[in-house]
Amino acid sequence: MTDHPAHTVLIQPPELPGRPRAPLVELGPGQLALFGRAVADGPTGVEIADPAVSRVAGEIRAVDDHWLLSNLSRDTTYVVENPEGGGEYLKLAPRRLGAPVPFEFGRILVPSSDGFVGLNVYAPQHRYADQQHPDGGAACGEPTCRLFALDESAKYFLVLVALCEPRLRDVPRPVVPTASQIAERLRALPHCADLNRSAVNFHLDYLAGHKLRLRPGQGDPVAGTAWKREALAALALRIDLVREEHLALLPSLRRGGPPPASAMPPPP
Repeated sequence: MTDHPAHTVLIQPPELPGRPRAPLVELGPGQLALFGRAVADGPTGVEIADPAVSRVAGEIRAVDDHWLLSNLSRDTTYVVENPEGGGEYLKLAPRRLGAPVPFEFGRILVPSSDGFVGLNVYAPQHRYADQQHPDGGAACGEPTCRLFALDESAKYFLVLVALCEPRLRDVPRPVVPTASQIAERLRALPHCADLNRSAVNFHLDYLAGHKLRLRPGQGDPVAGTAWKREALAALALRIDLVREEHLALLPSLRRGGPPPASAMPPPP
């Protein structure tokens, strides 16, 4: 943990047929990226190679812990949905500039020749009120900023709880579950039915890189990429980001068949 992150907004380019997905675009406060048919992939642009998409279709601008969206199309309305918000969305009329988007995880749906192209945008530095001072501490003077801003209703938080579950349950010789085991553990939840190993790994990367800001070499030396899971669980439990009460967010161990091996005590 670490230096204060310079990037507060992340853009995940769409996965288009026949092309590898371009790398994440990372923006700091005041920086912007364009997207559209004639925009080149890179640190300030996301190409959407579709003949139905405007040459320069829109602009994403990072502002502190959130982002603004401009619809540069002359006649197309965009929708920004919150994939984890139970149906939350907002509409952006053509030529609307600088609309603030309140979601930590937003997906811009750009109409295309095949329906829609989804552009995922993350704002990992969203701030949340301290539990002891729901007003942010304003009544007591200087507001308190939480060092790690975690949304306990987000899917990444479920992944973190599942990661910590064996240690929270005092399983003898607990083993940090793998991404596949976490996906299996959470799949009984309706909004996690499509969760797979790849998606869990994405959430783990998001937690490690942008929420808890871990770096390789921290914590115990563990081979391969397992260090990330080990370090995330260790830090989350050490400073009470995940507590026993959060186990209630997980599917019951009494339903849906046997629990994953990582959550079970070893045989006698």
